[in-house]
Amino acid sequence: MDAKILIARRVAQELKDGDIVNLGIGLPTMVANYLADGVDILLQSENGFLGICPVDKENVDPDLANAGGQSCGIISGGSTFDSAFSFALIRGGHVDACVLGGLEVDQQGNLANWMIPGKMVPGMGGAMDLVTGSRHVIVAMEHCTKTGDAKILRQCRLPLTAQNCVSTIVTELAVFRFIDGQLTLVEHASDSSIEAIKACTEAEFIISPHLQKISI
Repeated sequence: MDAKILIARRVAQELKDGDIVNLGIGLPTMVANYLADGVDILLQSENGFLGICPVDKENVDPDLANAGGQSCGIISGGSTFDSAFSFALIRGGHVDACVLGGLEVDQQGNLANWMIPGKMVPGMGGAMDLVTGSRHVIVAMEHCTKTGDAKILRQCRLPLTAQNCVSTIVTELAVFRFIDGQLTLVEHASDSSIEAIKACTEAEFIISPHLQKISI
């Protein structure tokens, strides 16, 4: 199975019926495609939507676009509002979970996901607010870079988005949680051994006594 699909399917299991969720651009947007039956979430977009949904390609509304600038739809009963109200929702702790991609996460729960020095970026967007205001911060990313370097590190090297903010990391190889401040391996892919995960993870972590295989 494609790594991104595997990650999105496993992240979908983290979301509960009735949750208000912010999905970041890229891989996180795939998560909504894999929700379990009976799980109904409200998608929030920091540019002023609650209740966004996939765009109706036959009836595209040019005035509806998500925070990534992509055309979107809005569910019946959804709402729109200004950025001030949107960020009041986020900063007020009313977003149950946010799912973001990551460039680096370290064993202290720090996240770097918004820029690589020397490369042009449009800006941080709402990431800084989301990871400090959401109740559950899920980082969905491939385990290593395209060149095979670790992305789960002892200490982030890139500019931080926020400190001590990450709750859960989901990769194609493993699921980690921060439990009592300790990076803890709680699930691993059926075709990946603990030794293989250690070999491509720079960060120090402990293994949960209830370690399970990823089930999707």
